[in-house]
Amino acid sequence: MDLDDEARYAAVRSRDRRYDGVFYTAVSSTGIYCRPSCPARTPARRNVSFHPTAAAAQAAGYRACKRCLPDATPGSPEWDVAGTAAGRAMRLIRDGVVDREGVPGLATRVGYAPRHLNRLLTTELGAGPLALARAQRAQTARILIETTSLPFADVAFAAGFSSVRQFNDTVRDVYDASPTALRGRRGGSTADAIELRLAVRAPFAGSALLDFLAVRAVEGVEVAGEGWYARTLGLPHGPGTVRLELADVAEPGTAFVRARFALADLRDLSAAIARTRRLLDADADPVAVDEHLSADPVLRPLVRARPGLRVPGHVDGAELAVRAVLGQQVSVAGARTLAGRLVAAHGREVDTTIPGLTHLFPEPAALAAIEPESMAMPRARGRSLIGLAGALADGSVVLEPGPDRSDVRRRLLDLPGIGPWTADYVGLRALGDPDVFLPTDIGVRNALRALGPLDSERWSPWRSYALMHLWRM
Repeated sequence: MDLDDEARYAAVRSRDRRYDGVFYTAVSSTGIYCRPSCPARTPARRNVSFHPTAAAAQAAGYRACKRCLPDATPGSPEWDVAGTAAGRAMRLIRDGVVDREGVPGLATRVGYAPRHLNRLLTTELGAGPLALARAQRAQTARILIETTSLPFADVAFAAGFSSVRQFNDTVRDVYDASPTALRGRRGGSTADAIELRLAVRAPFAGSALLDFLAVRAVEGVEVAGEGWYARTLGLPHGPGTVRLELADVAEPGTAFVRARFALADLRDLSAAIARTRRLLDADADPVAVDEHLSADPVLRPLVRARPGLRVPGHVDGAELAVRAVLGQQVSVAGARTLAGRLVAAHGREVDTTIPGLTHLFPEPAALAAIEPESMAMPRARGRSLIGLAGALADGSVVLEPGPDRSDVRRRLLDLPGIGPWTADYVGLRALGDPDVFLPTDIGVRNALRALGPLDSERWSPWRSYALMHLWRM
């Protein structure tokens, strides 16, 4: 969204919820920062400044508003549209990379020198990687403090802090309150299961997202039922599970998806949340997408029938790529069966409390060691799968938010047996590219046959969402 300060102030005066998370409003007379839709009295223009991230407002010395909780908003949709280095870095920070690997590790993943990355993020997001990571930790800590019964020491390490003292100091700085003061009504979470509400922009077509995931659910790794979906998670410090309640939300604004996480290591909470948010496409701007696609008279009835339709992401890019190869030249049901066999034979068994969740999806290194002739599929596809797994295992192909999308696509197409459909499907779901179209897909061809000739270029930069509407046909 290309906004000047006057347009931002107009959004604040109208309390426009569409801009929550797109920018933050800081008020010099009170020393606090808010989301644009804050219900408090609109501050005078002379006292207002605008910041691209909560971290930027915090770095400027402002505290989070206790009334509107500005850090609880979805992330900026701009990160997904452009796929810039700043956006890729921000997604990795949300995944906890700075906490695990430091700024040098983040810079390596994005492909920049640490000093240059710091300058880039400060210019585009108003804060460097350490400040952005600090804001992320503070937000996670506040959520856990206010919604769970976890001891503060567990909260500190689950949020990514290196010590309880650092946790206490940061919470006081950001929220002008101690952890004890923040803790109000406690939820039912324990160290074994953490229940959270994940903010998403609405409208939100939760039932359509559930349908998409349920029909592709792989035995042992995923299960779904009426109004819910669950799966296992392979996380940096151990396995975990997530169970989501998915329902439709029609009114624009910020909605919430109930999530229940069970983790072997609490340090993985930030990564589990970030990956689940990518699965939900939680940071998308459905109002902007729907308005753009509705300009096409052919798509308009489809968009109005399912406002807020999401592009289902994925929690593990490597898993998604392997499943995409398994799905070449077969039906969705056939691909699901092949994936289930692969999980049973080569996946890691895990103990969970959710019936039906028994395995993690096989690691690329384990798949790379399989003999293609032993796989129940055409030999050429088996070789393609083993070659892909080898590239994923040795780092030749990296399917996470850090690398440039176009570079990943080129690397995939260099692998034997990986064509444009597979590479673009991986970009669509593993990398969150909002502008993918699959003209050779049989579902798309069937939809276009029913609708007549269409100019897909007119749908850019939201062709991925148009694709989902065609698939829903």
